Amino acid sequence: MTHPTLLVIAHGSRDPRHAATVHALTERVRAERPGLRVETAYLEFNAPSVPRVLERLAAEGADEVVALPLLLTRAFHAKTDIPSVLREARARLPRLSIRQADVLGPSPLLNATLGRRLREAGIRPGDIPRTGLVLASAGSTDPEAIAVIAEIARELRHTGWCAVRPAFASASLPGTEEAVRALRADGVRRVAVAPYVIAPGRLPDRIAAGAEAAGADVLAGVLGPAPELARLLLNRYDEARVTVGASLSA
Repeated sequence: MTHPTLLVIAHGSRDPRHAATVHALTERVRAERPGLRVETAYLEFNAPSVPRVLERLAAEGADEVVALPLLLTRAFHAKTDIPSVLREARARLPRLSIRQADVLGPSPLLNATLGRRLREAGIRPGDIPRTGLVLASAGSTDPEAIAVIAEIARELRHTGWCAVRPAFASASLPGTEEAVRALRADGVRRVAVAPYVIAPGRLPDRIAAGAEAAGADVLAGVLGPAPELARLLLNRYDEARVTVGASLSA
């Protein structure tokens, strides 16, 4: 029995670092599970597009695909854009079974990736009790997505940071600079900024600029092709496969 193809759907960016990071992440996923076919498609800016990859898979005789949004929250792209693209593909390719997996967040594996990037940026365990953390996400107009980021910030506060504030690069407030300055105003002397984004691009650059403008002491890297993130992609793939199997046997 062949396993369904894993189709990782990234947003895409004009910044070439974005696609390079997505490629590195999918390569790590392949290394974690040899024999699994892993394809990548983009919603915009980069090629190949989602319809093009699905058409190619169907032409090559694939019969099952798990489409995995490379997204951290259930916002517009996960709720509207990707389901719409997949609906159209199902209508055009009726012999290809396409299942949409859940978004990546929230997950302890994402928190572990944040911890990895902060350690790489110089944070040591002894620094945490005297350091305030800004959890800087891309931002969204979707209340559910904003609530998820706020909840993750609350969870991180219980892991020993002296204070944690969410921040957003677009669509919502506060921005990174404002969040860093708010921590300073609360008396926090050392501040770290952790970008809660997967790949480099315009919004992560905005996060970095805000951290620099406010004088943050530490700026972590984006989540990138971390081993924890690769495992999370495979977890979401497996969950979608189990759901498919359960629905078929019901």
